[in-house]
Amino acid sequence: MKLTKTILAAATVALMSTGAMAQDIAVIAGSVEDAFMDKIKKGVDDATTMVTANGCTVQYLRTQNYENFGPDLVNLINQAVAQGVDGIAIPVWVPDAQIPALQAAREAGIVVMQYNSGLPVMGDIGAINYFGSDEYAAGFGGGKYLAENGAKHILCHIQVSGAINLTERCKGVTDGAAAAGASVTILETPPNLDGDVTGTAEALKAAFIGDSSIDAMVSCADFGAAAGANAVEQTGAKIMVSAFDFSPASLDRISAGTQTMAIDQQPYLQGFLATSMLFANLKYGTNISTNPVLTGPAIIDASNVEAVKAGAALGAR
Repeated sequence: MKLTKTILAAATVALMSTGAMAQDIAVIAGSVEDAFMDKIKKGVDDATTMVTANGCTVQYLRTQNYENFGPDLVNLINQAVAQGVDGIAIPVWVPDAQIPALQAAREAGIVVMQYNSGLPVMGDIGAINYFGSDEYAAGFGGGKYLAENGAKHILCHIQVSGAINLTERCKGVTDGAAAAGASVTILETPPNLDGDVTGTAEALKAAFIGDSSIDAMVSCADFGAAAGANAVEQTGAKIMVSAFDFSPASLDRISAGTQTMAIDQQPYLQGFLATSMLFANLKYGTNISTNPVLTGPAIIDASNVEAVKAGAALGAR
């Protein structure tokens, strides 16, 4: 009997320390056409190295585009649940579609970690933490910055109508600008123009020509800054160009003076922390006492742009 108990105890220890207790994670993200998501993926990939070294797996699941965004996200959630994952890391962009699916996942025993978007609805999905920017605060800071630097009428560009993070951004821009004496007009372009610099530039040109009082613009996506710079060049209008997020090209525009600023949220950290901390919670029961963990916002302008370029060249900024 004693020998049998010893064998059973040894088998239990072995079971707990091998792949039989492996934690499988799904990280759900945005469009495969969205370069911003590639920065998040770099963070996910670096965290995956640690996760796989511990015998566990990470799936990185992305939508094809943003034209059927809510249903596509629900399909990815359901796919992850059907595959029997232990945890899901996900932004909440379309609450009406995503919340019921994530609540069902929680009821099935899946742990949810939230990142990048949807901080206001975090409690509705029972996420254990949030890694990202406070989108309203980021917008408020951006709107206030532009107004304090001379803007009187700011155009806030939304590239995916109905996405909660983008709505929060422009709401923040509106309130931040108002606090410094400026007004804001919101321009929503159709989702088929997401990532389309030329098409978006045409929409911005029409807005600039239609209202000559616009003296600043902020896009909710980096490609919108490229479109804005093109529209300004083609119309000859004196308009400050800015955007949420950035690329090496936008950093070059800031250095050259053709873009005023960018609002950073450090997507690499969002992907890395959401993946690694979800794994650590599943594997070891650990959690971070700070909740939410804010990775932004920060204003990048001519005063600090050169310091950011080294990280951007490595794909992590």
